Amino acid sequence: MSSMSVGAWVEPYAPVAEGIVSLFGPWVEVVAHDVAADVIVAIWNPMSGRRVGDSSLLGPAELDGVDATVLETVVGPYPKVGTHGEQISSVSIPVAGGKGVLCINFDRSRVVAAAELLDAFARPSATVPQRLFERDWREQISSTVEEWCRQRRLVRRDLTVAQRQELVGEMHHMGMFDTRHAAEHAARALGVSRATVYADLKGVR
Repeated sequence: MSSMSVGAWVEPYAPVAEGIVSLFGPWVEVVAHDVAADVIVAIWNPMSGRRVGDSSLLGPAELDGVDATVLETVVGPYPKVGTHGEQISSVSIPVAGGKGVLCINFDRSRVVAAAELLDAFARPSATVPQRLFERDWREQISSTVEEWCRQRRLVRRDLTVAQRQELVGEMHHMGMFDTRHAAEHAARALGVSRATVYADLKGVR
């Protein structure tokens, strides 16, 4: 921890800040701001280029006209951009009765890059070869269920009875239940029993 003549209110929070940076290693910075003095009084794992003694930009002048409740509730996570373009997620926590603010800054750049890499690695690069799968009724049922739910931003296993019956009705009118065992496969795709699918079908026929 970098330090100066810090206010007494900082000391009880030091073990918490040290625990946070110990857990998350080099990707998290914790900054303690003294609101009244408008100064950074402590930094754990400094990575933003700021130093103890720098202006907090959270002093009375900057907060003039700001809703007082900002210093009474946890704010965030909110996005910030680091000095070198890093993608930062931050949380600001008022402490010591509003005398101070602890800001936790998480550099999520590597997480974002890893997610993008995995997405690119797994993302199909070609369209579905229709002639190859045109007779695969299992694929047709599975893809229909997936697309129907995706368009409506629904989770297949969380469908209401009415939503499921609507979907089963559309699949019925598309002729997807003309094949033997189709209801059984649809039940697996929907996460329900085969008897439930048969009951849904009975209601739409």
